[in-house]
Amino acid sequence: MANRSPREEQTLVLVKPDGVKRGLIGEVIRRIEQRGLKIVGLQMIWASGRDIDDHYPKDEAWLKRLGEKTKSTYDKYGYDMQDELGTTDLLEVGTMVRSWLIAFMTSGPVVKMVVQGVHAIDMVRKIAGHTLPSVADMGTVRGDYSVDSPAAANKEHRAIHNLVHASETPEEAAHEIARWFTKDQVHTYKRSEEDIQF
Repeated sequence: MANRSPREEQTLVLVKPDGVKRGLIGEVIRRIEQRGLKIVGLQMIWASGRDIDDHYPKDEAWLKRLGEKTKSTYDKYGYDMQDELGTTDLLEVGTMVRSWLIAFMTSGPVVKMVVQGVHAIDMVRKIAGHTLPSVADMGTVRGDYSVDSPAAANKEHRAIHNLVHASETPEEAAHEIARWFTKDQVHTYKRSEEDIQF
């Protein structure tokens, strides 16, 4: 992996059910391709509970981190986590939030894609914008098309509607691509401008 050309870096992108239902598939793809990245795998599916359960980590550290993020939102806005969620245990809260994620991600079809190009992981995350749409910069997918916030989501006991998922690290990208795609579903081809782009 370390010897691969930067042009060959790959990442997983999911257009989440809210992005699909709002007709933003083409817009997400347009922004990715406009940046000079290429789609090398693409499919629409209705993910099962097991698909999503396998996608999100289950380890205690990850769940506690979710709980900590939720607690920080409650603290920031002066909400009572015990009163609203029935617990202040960070592991329990993280487990609850994870269940909201699974319910959301199985509520409609998703579009899964493998994106390839120079620094694809960082580039796609820049295109997507901050994971919290309420603080995402204008000009990003989330900044332009979503106004959701963790405070609103927590109050309504649901996942944040933030339109897209994009792998965060090379390790996460490799794991997620292998999870969502078989090798014969990821293609190799050359875009016409590749010879003059670099």
